[in-house]
Amino acid sequence: MAVNALAVEAGVRLGMHRREAEGICPTVVTVVGDPGAEAARFEPVVTAVESLIPRVEIAIPGLLFVPITGAVGYYGGERALLDRMIEEVESVAGDGFRFGVAGGPFLAHRAAELAAGHPPLRVIEDDAEFLASLDIGAVDREELVATFRWLGIATLGDLARLPRAVVVSRFGAEGMAAHRLAAGEDRSVLPRAIPADLGVEERFSPPLTDLEQASFAARALANRLIESLRPYGIAPHRVLVEAEATDGSIRARTWRSADPFDDAALADRIRWQLRAWIEGVGSEIRGGLRALRLDPTDLSGAGRQMSLHEDARSAAETHRALVEVQAIVGADALLHAEPQGGRDPNERVSWHRWDEAPAAPVRDPDAPWPGRIPSPSPALVPPSPRPLTVEWDGGMPTRVRLGSRWEPVLSWAGPWRSVGRWWVGGGNDLADRYQLVTSAGAFLCEVRAGTTWLVGIYD
Repeated sequence: MAVNALAVEAGVRLGMHRREAEGICPTVVTVVGDPGAEAARFEPVVTAVESLIPRVEIAIPGLLFVPITGAVGYYGGERALLDRMIEEVESVAGDGFRFGVAGGPFLAHRAAELAAGHPPLRVIEDDAEFLASLDIGAVDREELVATFRWLGIATLGDLARLPRAVVVSRFGAEGMAAHRLAAGEDRSVLPRAIPADLGVEERFSPPLTDLEQASFAARALANRLIESLRPYGIAPHRVLVEAEATDGSIRARTWRSADPFDDAALADRIRWQLRAWIEGVGSEIRGGLRALRLDPTDLSGAGRQMSLHEDARSAAETHRALVEVQAIVGADALLHAEPQGGRDPNERVSWHRWDEAPAAPVRDPDAPWPGRIPSPSPALVPPSPRPLTVEWDGGMPTRVRLGSRWEPVLSWAGPWRSVGRWWVGGGNDLADRYQLVTSAGAFLCEVRAGTTWLVGIYD
């Protein structure tokens, strides 16, 4: 099962029978394995890794697998995660460890076996190339490997090029398993099954009628939910908040977050929702709060990769403030803008509720859109055009009236001719557009039938 450096120098190899090893090196000392003791000695290593990623799968004492996809985003990159993991393991195991990183447990195990350097780490960049180069002995089936070698199959790449049906018909289930490994059909690491029902509930006797009491209960329940999910390495993107009143009526609302909820963020949302129900009109909780239940959905094991200069604390505070505003003014009063195609400034933006996924743009933003206003686009576009008093001299703008004063036009561009959508019955509504620059600001205006209208303001 294991050999030290002196035994290796004498010719002893892993997998040898005891009698064969003693024949090669008569002075070899054989120690009987004790899996229980080995598991106990390996437990600090498992605990160290689990402190970083709570989803660890132990194959045998001394060998563990862990999925790192979500943790890579959470810790800010693969290199940062590996450095943390090496530091934690080194603190409990000294230098007797090796790490391998690949797309599946089979390749990661092989990579760890070949790891070298300090620390001993092997990261596989191209799984297919590495897999094809492995010796056929990597399938770890002694008789099958001997037959493959006799047939001239020396690497896993040689085996993968054979038709699977032929391998299965000749070698049966073992051949099928070996061919699947050679073809890169590795399993995923699923350390812990996630239960179907992860909801938490708290019942109150007597019922809660005070917002402060309800807020305290909400924070405790949110913490209980997040703690119950932590061992599985997951967090919810959506949580259904369900409140039961004393009269038996039930109020329910779903809260969503772009990032997985933590206990503080979830407690805030539950408190806001309870306030709306307790103090609201028409949807109030009659007689007090008898029960509160949280049901998580859209569970995620992936953290969010921050950008290089992103301040995570400030981002969280900003997100919290916007969510609170949305809870106060309503979902349709806090909107997010996305670019879309169009010729007019007010057509080139589509709006959707903040913190919800945007719909596909109605007009393709990458289309050429001939006739649109040249860049830059106005920073502010009024919902409807507003009258603007402009003085013209020989077709050139000279002054703009802003409130009670006149501002001279320092520079201008245009006109750009716009016609109505006559092909859909819009008539032939001709308009000329100008960009005007004054000392008080820059404006986009439109001249229709001798009247000037303000349609945009530049930053």
